[in-house]
Amino acid sequence: MAEKFERHRQPWRQDEIQKLHTLAKKGMALKAIAKALTRSEELVKERAKLDGLSIAKLH
Repeated sequence: MAEKFERHRQPWRQDEIQKLHTLAKKGMALKAIAKALTRSEELVKERAKLDGLSIAKLH
């Protein structure tokens, strides 16, 4: 069963975007970033692409 995310369909807040940028630049894995932001991996990937970030593909 997939994890349930409380923030489903919530708009991104500025502090979350900052955290995403910081974690991505540190080379953190997608799964870990998604968990830290309590967002789905798909949403995190989508936002990172929108912001031109690359995320490590580690598991």
